[in-house]
Formats: sequence, structure tokens, C-alpha cells
Amino acid sequence: MIAGMARSGLVFDRGDWLQSAKKAFAFIRGTMWKKERLLATYKDGEAHLNAYLDDYAFLLAALIELLQAQFERDTLAFAEELAEVLLDQFEDKENGGFFFTSHDHERLIHRPKPGYDNATPSGNGVAALALQRLHFLTGESRYALAAERTLAQFHSAMNEQPGGHATLLMALEERLTPTRTVILRGPSAELARWRSALAERYLPHTVAIALGTGLRDLPPVLAKPAGGRVNAWVCEGVSCLAPIDRLEDLLGQVSKQEKIQ
Repeated sequence: MIAGMARSGLVFDRGDWLQSAKKAFAFIRGTMWKKERLLATYKDGEAHLNAYLDDYAFLLAALIELLQAQFERDTLAFAEELAEVLLDQFEDKENGGFFFTSHDHERLIHRPKPGYDNATPSGNGVAALALQRLHFLTGESRYALAAERTLAQFHSAMNEQPGGHATLLMALEERLTPTRTVILRGPSAELARWRSALAERYLPHTVAIALGTGLRDLPPVLAKPAGGRVNAWVCEGVSCLAPIDRLEDLLGQVSKQEKIQ
């Protein structure tokens, strides 16, 4: 829901929808994040039970949507914290992929590692997709490598039953054709116009991040020069085109690349 409200708030220019996403995130972080771990449920003023793979993966994916709707350095930092717990507590270091329960969970007769989509996307598929995208926002290669190991682990299953592994296939597609990252940097008023223009277009292979001139302490991959007008950097993987200073040129560039894909 956080992801959906953040995305729809951006696309339809509904600030109240975006605020609902931010409020829900603030609630989870304030009441269900204890001792640098996520808890699974909340009732009658109390949060308890260790969170599962899906909880971490879905929240991480939601934060990437929230960052596109309104970038805040603190939100990106928390996304990195979630990713670190995923790698530390859920990843199968020997074979790849993520277990449904954490390493310090009570011992189970069978410890599942879900890759098949059911009523909701699989935790491994969402984790792989979100970690790949987080890699391009932070430059942290461990996230991309964990996603790659996950895809390798489920390669046979995807090949045998592709219709049941749509989310992992989405992650595989972005692994083969790296996520396009559009970084916007400039004064807030003009920046909002550029961000809205991108949001009006269906760009499923693009992550767009709008950064005001006053932001500091950004990861090197996002720390583009801030001037008196908006500039855009279109990056695929670690390679970026020259900065674009006309909105029309940016829209033409991303639309052309989407058609190619």
C-alpha cells in the first residue's frame, strides 16, 4: 500500500495520497522497528514477532517508490538498513536466494525459500528486484550480487515454470538490461515540473530521483552537481550520458530507450 499510494500520489499529483504513504511508513518505522530489526505484527499498542522475508522485501520495494515520489536522505538510509538485515539474516550464503525466516528464528522442520508467486509476489522475486534497484541508488555492489545469486538459484524453476515466477523474471529482465536511473538536480520549483513530466509517462524500466540543491551527504552515484537550473543525468548501470538541461530532450531520450527495450 505504501508503494501504491506513493506511486499514485506522484502520477496523479495527489499530495494527500503521498502523505498517507509517508504516514504509514513513519508508523512502521516508529512502532515496528525495534533494535534494528523489523517486527511482523501490531495490535493493541504492541508490536511483536520477528518479521519475515516478505515484510523486509516488500517494505524495501515500497521505499524505492517513496524515494521517487519525494526523496529524503533518511528514507534511503533506512532502505539500506533493511537491505543489510536481508543479507545478514535471510540470505542463503551457500546456495543463493533468501529464506522465508531469519537465521535466528526458531528451528523449523522445513525452512522454505519461496520463489513461486502466489496471491502476492514471491519474497525472493521482490527482494531481488528491490536490491538491484537499491544498488543503482547507492553504488553498493553487494546488493546486486545478492540479487544475482538469487536469480541463479531459481534459474531452473523459472525455466521450467515461467508463468509462476513472474516477479523473478522481472528481476531477471532488469539484470540483463540494467535499470535506467534518471537523476534530476536543481531548484525545487523547476525540479517539481520535471519530475511531474516524467511521472506522466509510463516508464517501467526507469527509476527517477529528484534531488534539490540543498541536499548533502548523498551517495557518490547520486551526488551530481547542483546549479541554478535543473539538469538530468540518464544512467544505465554505472554509465551515464552527458547532463541534459532541456526537459523536452530528456523526455525524448527516455521515451526512445523505453521503445528499444
